[in-house]
Amino acid sequence: MEATLAPALMGVDTRQLQHELRDFFEEVADLLDDDRIEDFPGFFTDDCLYKVTSRENFSEGLAAGLMYCDGIGMLRDRVLALRETQVYEPRSWRHFISGVRVLAVNGDVVLSRANFLVTESMTDRNPALFLVGQYLDTVVRHGDRWLFRERIAVCDNHHVRRSLIVPV
Repeated sequence: MEATLAPALMGVDTRQLQHELRDFFEEVADLLDDDRIEDFPGFFTDDCLYKVTSRENFSEGLAAGLMYCDGIGMLRDRVLALRETQVYEPRSWRHFISGVRVLAVNGDVVLSRANFLVTESMTDRNPALFLVGQYLDTVVRHGDRWLFRERIAVCDNHHVRRSLIVPV
């Protein structure tokens, strides 16, 4: 994701746009925190890309990711696999999002960046920091709402302590 800032943002109310995007990102975080992952694909375009990757892989331009879904079908399959085939210890996540910034605007397409911090709680353990990093998003206006065309979660963690089970 590359963007030229100044020309793309001339005449755009970036404060309003950042507010809209923050609300959108928090809505998605709420559904993940509430374990409503079946709703997650509804926030993406059909031709979407969803990827969780390490800072090192992202910086080197490597395609490998901790989670990779190319298209809405793969995203729906991921949700189905979570609900019907995977066995894992129950856990709760809480997403904290900050620093939402609009990087570029081209019509109804917006490039943005936001920081995230995810905590994890399990029944027999104290809550712990799970992931921290940055979302790099391409969002498109679809009617009166936003959809992700691309969401790349770039993790600053050197490693993930437990399995990455659900989307970030």
